[in-house]
Amino acid sequence: MKSVYTVIRYPLLTEKGTYLASQNKYLFCVEKRASKIEIKKAIEEIYKVKVVAVNTLSVHGKRRRIRQNWGKTPEWKKAIVTLKEGEQIKWE
Repeated sequence: MKSVYTVIRYPLLTEKGTYLASQNKYLFCVEKRASKIEIKKAIEEIYKVKVVAVNTLSVHGKRRRIRQNWGKTPEWKKAIVTLKEGEQIKWE
């Protein structure tokens, strides 16, 4: 089993993430091969909260150009975690 700290990379503190936090949903950048079950267990263990649902989406890398060379930004995975009513994550 993977360590919970390798499954969850970091929370996404964006404008959309702040809006979703008012609806008991939180955004996280997670390992690309992590499953919803692994994400749920990791969030519950790290933040000591009850997770109701996990939605994931893969963000594809964009093509970028540096002078005459083309490159690509990394692909990553985003998780939207819904918590049980009345629970919240405190960012410290």
